[in-house]
Amino acid sequence: MEFSGFNPLAIGIATVAAFVFGSVFYGTLAKPWMRAAGITPEEAKMGPSLFAMTFACEIVMAIMVAGVIGHLGDDQITLRNGVISALFIWLGFVITTMIVNHRYGGKGWDLTLIDGAHWLGVLLIMGAIIGFMGL
Repeated sequence: MEFSGFNPLAIGIATVAAFVFGSVFYGTLAKPWMRAAGITPEEAKMGPSLFAMTFACEIVMAIMVAGVIGHLGDDQITLRNGVISALFIWLGFVITTMIVNHRYGGKGWDLTLIDGAHWLGVLLIMGAIIGFMGL
């Protein structure tokens, strides 16, 4: 597979960095997140298979972020364009989807803010790394 922005090393580093960010983010906000999600620590099923699935999904996300940035053109794969592209993806698709899903699910805005901030961080990290590392 060849297209502008597809740098396997950048995608790998972006995935690992985003996963580590998520671990620290939710590790710090575990109690507020569980309260917002309406679950107890006993109900939280955090195990290796969930973490593996999360990592796999973040690989797909990093590849898609690279694809979006790459579509700007070879000479447009920059840190700035990576961050802007990530912000557009988050604003146009991620947070809007979360708002709808959380409202239909009867969840509070606190859950949307926590999860939304996480995914914004993930995408900005991915966009910055992929944009910075270029081709």
